[in-house]
Amino acid sequence: MNFGRYVPVVFLPTLILRSWAALAHPKLSSTSTQPLILKFAAQVGSQPFACGTTYSLGTPTTAATLNDFRFYISEVALLDAKGKATPITLEQDGKWQYQSVALLDFENKTGACANGTTEMRDRIIGTVPKGSYTGLKFTLGVPFALNHGDATLAPSPLNLTGLWWNWQLGYKFARLDLQKPAMHSSQGHSPKAQSSKTHQAAGDHGEASGGFPIHLGSTGCAAQPPAQTPTVCKSPNKAVVTFPRFNAAKNVVVADLARLVAKTDLTQNQSKTAPGCMSEPEDRDCQGIMAHLGLPFMGKTPTPQTFFSVK
Repeated sequence: MNFGRYVPVVFLPTLILRSWAALAHPKLSSTSTQPLILKFAAQVGSQPFACGTTYSLGTPTTAATLNDFRFYISEVALLDAKGKATPITLEQDGKWQYQSVALLDFENKTGACANGTTEMRDRIIGTVPKGSYTGLKFTLGVPFALNHGDATLAPSPLNLTGLWWNWQLGYKFARLDLQKPAMHSSQGHSPKAQSSKTHQAAGDHGEASGGFPIHLGSTGCAAQPPAQTPTVCKSPNKAVVTFPRFNAAKNVVVADLARLVAKTDLTQNQSKTAPGCMSEPEDRDCQGIMAHLGLPFMGKTPTPQTFFSVK
């Protein structure tokens, strides 16, 4: 799917944002709400992310080029001084935001990012009840009710098949694909589809010759017969991110790939698993990544996430 060029929007005090909640509640007055823009940025350590740029990443340090950097954010809320969360009503723009889900897209379909889209998106736009807020909370992922359907029939931004596995597993909450420099290839793997990939033996690992894609999503999703839609996922893999201190007028949420893979060996791939990290529950190549996302994995208690920070 190709979008036209995104045009930044200037918000005036008298502007009334059309939103899903406003449509559902026509009596909602614009005088009781305030417009809000949350800005995001994609970085690789101290450098901004850019398609085609080669970075030194992982442990041991290895050269890698990114060919994708996209993720879904949902259930966004502002926090008051006591930690009470007030949901943000997202603008229903028919492109980047649908119900409580927003897509952030930092690739531009150039060079190594040829598998992506031309437009980019670095913000979430909506309204919030007037009040005093000191923090921010959001989920990296798609709500269960929207996660298990057919992307080819879904509204934008949930209609991107490059960010979807299948109706049972649902969406790729985040897609950050790394490849060796000068390798331009599309990778749309799902956990099961690639589990038979063979690798050169090296103890329990083989050389990751095809790059290191990172696709975060739910796994272990099962349905009770005769229903087809899953009723539960053993590993939801939705990361809840909380910043007690955040000022939307001054701060930016930064997603840092270097932090995400700081403890990951990008040159190796566990035998009989998909390349890179596809969220498979037994794939040890995901251990460091899941830890930096603040998610429980392979029986380990989750630690605070470090992928996102505030600047």
